[in-house]
Amino acid sequence: MHDVSTGSNLIALFFWGSLGGILYTYFGYPVLIFLLAKIIQKPEIYQTYKPSVTLLIAAYNEETVIEEKIKNSLTIEYPKDLLQILVVTDGSRDRTPEIAKRYINYGIEILHEPERRGKMAAINRALPSARGEIVVFSDANNDYQPDTILKLIQPFGNPSVGGVTGAKVIGQGDGSLGASEGLYWKYESFIKKQESRAGSCTSAAGEVLAIRKNLYSSPPDQVINDDFYIAMQIVRNGYRLVYVPDAKSIERVSPSAQDEVARRTRINAGRFQAIAMSKQILPFNRPLLVWQILSHKFLRPIVPFFMIGAALFNLMAVLFPPATKGFWILSKPYSLIFLGLQFLFYMLAWIGMKAGNCGEQNRLVRLFYIPTFLTNSNYAALLGFFRFLRGSQSHMWERIQRR
Repeated sequence: MHDVSTGSNLIALFFWGSLGGILYTYFGYPVLIFLLAKIIQKPEIYQTYKPSVTLLIAAYNEETVIEEKIKNSLTIEYPKDLLQILVVTDGSRDRTPEIAKRYINYGIEILHEPERRGKMAAINRALPSARGEIVVFSDANNDYQPDTILKLIQPFGNPSVGGVTGAKVIGQGDGSLGASEGLYWKYESFIKKQESRAGSCTSAAGEVLAIRKNLYSSPPDQVINDDFYIAMQIVRNGYRLVYVPDAKSIERVSPSAQDEVARRTRINAGRFQAIAMSKQILPFNRPLLVWQILSHKFLRPIVPFFMIGAALFNLMAVLFPPATKGFWILSKPYSLIFLGLQFLFYMLAWIGMKAGNCGEQNRLVRLFYIPTFLTNSNYAALLGFFRFLRGSQSHMWERIQRR
């Protein structure tokens, strides 16, 4: 009888631990960082600051979007004598270099070599040609608002700031996938805002990331999530990474949920790689930031294991009910209620996926798509984990089609 009781207690403990991991990651940490920011926030007023800036656009096989990107870059409201627009197209096998060269007379500078050695190799080759005190990294498939760079640059007036990241915004009109993706980035924006208010944020959107050129540290060749590595080297060196939500980068979502899973699988393989490289990434001399990184970035890819644990131990509590009654021990009917709620969540995810595949875009379907998005995201994390274990994820970026 004692053994049965001990087993029931362990089942309940592992269930609540799994559920607690999910709730802490998605809700607990955002609440804690919000409260912390309230306590330690110091008002910051940035003066107008206009250093020389290089907008560095890395483009690989982007013939469908590169012209629109260059035209968008030419609308940026920043003194022309202080703004260098540098496009590097290394390895592109389509018409990307040819299209970009049409704009040389407009002040666009182009670098190209036929050999493909990856995005970071292209950026490393381009950086010696960057004349700006501040380098802004951008992709080819995102658009800036006219004042994005001006807003992105202002925090550098404070010498403690080493890097600044803007907000990723999902364009309108992409249906339920776009709506749920947009909601996710609003959630991320809230967390980054609180982290920045507390001192420094822990991640950067690689398509709208600005750093002091003299602080650039090239990631090792095998690094998958290069933007995260670059951002972490800034904070490891004692500088702040600041989030400016008004500096917006606009892009479209992937054509389908399956394409989005493929994109996130790569990112999550990079997150597991970052966990394995903790010694080279974490700023151990700044314990508050270490806690933030662990909570915000390192726990996220582990959530699918919490989800599996919650379902597995919940099922065990139903099949092997405890001898004593109680909510915390997961006796019936509580174990059945929790199992039913989990079943409902995954059922809503399945409905959302099917409705999304059929092109439905009404508000009810968008409600269904929230659990679909969370399920797909964690499925991608699971795939990323196995890809990382196999060592099969290349550090070279494979272009994912956007709408």
